[in-house]
This record gives sequence, structure tokens and C-alpha cells, in this order.
Amino acid sequence: MKKSIIFSMLVGTAMLIACDPIEDRDTMTGGITADQLKISATPVIKEGVKSNYIELNSEGNACLTSWDYGFGVVTKTKATVKVMMAGDNEIVYNGMNADGTIIKKTLIVHVDKLFDVEPEWAVFCGDKGTKTWVWDDVMGTPWGNGGYLGNTTPGWWTNNVDAIETQAIEKGFPGDGKNGSMVFSLKGAKITKSDGTVGSFTFDMSKKTPAGDNVWGIGKLYTKSVNVLLGIQPNAGNKVINEYDILKLDADHLYLACPEAGAGAWGTCWFWCFKAK
Repeated sequence: MKKSIIFSMLVGTAMLIACDPIEDRDTMTGGITADQLKISATPVIKEGVKSNYIELNSEGNACLTSWDYGFGVVTKTKATVKVMMAGDNEIVYNGMNADGTIIKKTLIVHVDKLFDVEPEWAVFCGDKGTKTWVWDDVMGTPWGNGGYLGNTTPGWWTNNVDAIETQAIEKGFPGDGKNGSMVFSLKGAKITKSDGTVGSFTFDMSKKTPAGDNVWGIGKLYTKSVNVLLGIQPNAGNKVINEYDILKLDADHLYLACPEAGAGAWGTCWFWCFKAK
């Protein structure tokens, strides 16, 4: 599913059963080659059709294992994963031989029907599979800081889109300014920023952040190889952030926050307010 694959170093070697992958490609030399791999990615049958639950199996190959199924990466030789897209899905296997060479093979798995798909995927990515998010200039000051567990939008140091443009240039992220945008794509669970940066995202709506008797964060957003527009910690050397509390998520709004390290209630927290384009 993803066109660029980041290989993780992992654990696990064992034995396997092969399936009938419909397609394979991209071979590198090593202890074994892609043609010698015995791997399978098989949809689980539910209600008589191929579901979006995929059984992965790479047992029996003398190499370390990593599976990129488009919505995450697993490093087990046997696992069942869930994809979020009907139709053809790319499952990319990466193996590492004992001599350090990497082999890659892509399996195409067809899904007839989706089961147990979180509705937030459609909010992030839209009904057609892609959705563009930009700074919420309607709310006025969509980036800045405020009190952790207290504010839900910037409350102390606040920036309108013109100030964001200035800050983005000064901090070395000119593409994240007032005209910056992010496209969230269902296919590959990708984020593509207007400056050309591409990465992936996941979320977990069960990871709520309480504030007394109330819920402050309604879930978590995680990004990989990409951050949101100006997704940095200015007081920590503009460190890039890859984990955010989700404060608001609906068809028109995506509000995020991230506290500074060690922040307790009303400690310094950074806020990002986006709207659907």
C-alpha cells in the first residue's frame, strides 16, 4: 500500500506455509531472494466474503520479518491485521538476511467487505478517501500555547495566520505557514504536506486524557516520518512532535495539543487548530 517503506529491525525467525500472492516485485540479493520467500497474506472469510482482516504468515524463512500493511507495521512471523480499505490492498513484506541484505516482496490482497472500521477514518480522510486540512483561520488564532488540561485552544501566546507565516519562516518550516495544508489519505494511511513531506498516521480513540471529572483529550493521533503543520515544540529547540492529543474531531475541525515535557495541570501546552478545506 505505501510506496515508500521504512524497515524496522526486529525479532523473529521460524517456519511457514505459502499462499498464493497475486503479485510480487522488487528483489534485492541476500541469503535468500524474494523468489525464495514463502509468505502469505490471506483475507479472513466473514459472512462468506473476504474481509478486511488479513492473516500474515512468514514462518520458515531464514530472515528477520517486518510487514507493512499500510495502516501499521508488525514484526511477527504470524499475525492478523486489519486494513481499512475495500478492494486491492498492498501488503509489503521486508526481510533481513543474516548478512544484512534486505529482501522485499509485495502481495496484493483483495477485500470484499469492511468490518469493524472506526468511523474516525472517514472523518480524517473524508468519504472519498482523501481530505485536506488547513489552518482554522475562522477561529482566529489557530496556533500557540496555553494551559495543559485547561485550555482547548491557544490561550496564552496566540498566533493568527499572518503570525503563523512569520513563525514558520523564522523556525525553518516555511511550507507550514498560512498557506500550508495536509492531505490525509485512507490509502496507505498517509499524510502529505504541501511542502512535499509524506508520512503515515494512526490514531487511538480509546486513549483519552482526563481533566478532573471531564475528558480533555478524546483520543491520540500518532504520525510517522511527518508532523502536522508547525508540529514542533518551540521551547525544546523546535523538536518535531509525532504524538498529539485530539481535542476536537468532526467533519470540519481537527484540534490537537501536546504538553511540554513534565507539564502538569496548567503547564505549558501547544495547540493546533485545523479546519477542513
